[in-house]
Amino acid sequence: MYSVGEPQALTSSMLTPSFGPRETAPAVTRGTARPPVLLVLRATGLGGFLTAVPAYRALADAFPDHRRILAAPAPLRSIARLSGFFDDVLPVKPLVRLPDMRRPDMAVNLQDGTPESYQLVQAVQPRSLITFRRDDPPGPCWRRGEHDVERWCRLLERHGIRTNQFRLDVRRPRAVPHGVRGATVIHPGAAQPARCWPPDRWAAVARSERASGKRVILTGDARERPLAGQIARAAGIAPADVLAGQTTLRGLAAVVSVAGRVVCGDTGIAHLATAMGTPSVVLFGPTSPYEWGPPAHRPWHRVLWHGRTGDPKATTPDPGLLAIDVDEVLDAMAGLPFGAPPDHEGMRHSA
Repeated sequence: MYSVGEPQALTSSMLTPSFGPRETAPAVTRGTARPPVLLVLRATGLGGFLTAVPAYRALADAFPDHRRILAAPAPLRSIARLSGFFDDVLPVKPLVRLPDMRRPDMAVNLQDGTPESYQLVQAVQPRSLITFRRDDPPGPCWRRGEHDVERWCRLLERHGIRTNQFRLDVRRPRAVPHGVRGATVIHPGAAQPARCWPPDRWAAVARSERASGKRVILTGDARERPLAGQIARAAGIAPADVLAGQTTLRGLAAVVSVAGRVVCGDTGIAHLATAMGTPSVVLFGPTSPYEWGPPAHRPWHRVLWHGRTGDPKATTPDPGLLAIDVDEVLDAMAGLPFGAPPDHEGMRHSA
């Protein structure tokens, strides 16, 4: 059982009276004191960062006068700033001790439900702490198989903070690379081989898109550039349209924000398509879309899954992922709208 002690774990009764329909946290008088600090631990990849967007938004609404700091990997700094929910990013690695910092007034553990992440946050001695418990009855417990968006909203709700799990959007970048507007973005890579659909199938999808007159852009990180190049050569895609390894995360967000649609596996760019309101087809294999998939209430995101789960850390493509064939992907793409749906045209743009 976790030991609570100091810092004190919040309960609903501690927060609910302080945040009524028109109330916020106490204001800080300018010039007399530094603002209180809210520290949020979310040391994950791009997909994990984006599934917590409704939780970030709820925290920003509940603590508008706090200095909000995100503890996350350094590469996420640009996308965190784009989101607009944080004043700063504290670069950290997963399950590594947090750097020395001013004792935060509030800390929120959005990492996971393990004792290790609890201890990391507790080590900075926050005055109050929001976190999951596994066997400490007063606190909310971690649930296996829960969708990641719902999980973090449930944690905050149990501590008296109102959330809206449908508010997944992130503002779009203003600066957009020339020539990518309306293109079909294919992102063939993933962090683990188990999530990687075969290159020849991606090439077949790309050839079909090009045959229908659509421009195809291949994205990925620097490690995935050889894979993107292989697919480009097989599909007749010009080297200039291979953006793998050529963009920052903010640049990738800009590409996705104006794309006609995104086709990818279960990886970070799928969540980016959700955040930007861009139609997508997402291929699932070893993990379930009921835990990591796009929101079911948005019909412009399509999931392909054969109902089988496997080992996400396997060194070969998952059998369930391999069960998805090229025709299934093309059929799903044919049913998508092209470009952002009308109710997403008014999304804010960043500076």
